[in-house]
Amino acid sequence: MSRRRFDQAMQVMRKTDPQAREGAFDFLREHADAYAGELIGEFAAEADDELRCLLLELIAEARAPEALGVFRDQLESPDEALHFWAVRGLEMLDSREAEQVLERAREDGWIA
Repeated sequence: MSRRRFDQAMQVMRKTDPQAREGAFDFLREHADAYAGELIGEFAAEADDELRCLLLELIAEARAPEALGVFRDQLESPDEALHFWAVRGLEMLDSREAEQVLERAREDGWIA
């Protein structure tokens, strides 16, 4: 996938037009696995809470093993939406490592 298309989609995601944002989100969701690294980078650099939540959802959709640390870090987020997508992302990874992170989070009381 083209980095240019990713950058264009991210520009649209930052616009205020809800329909345009939805179209860009749908494009990125469809290609999330191809852009996993870029999505993780954008998430780390993003300050807008709403966009961070959308990016974490896209990272979950990517099901990329390299997202394990991102999800683990967001388990302790006070933002309920980020916390939700962190748990969901770990579940979607469906790996031994992700299950261990979830188990530790249960033991520590971060999730039920």
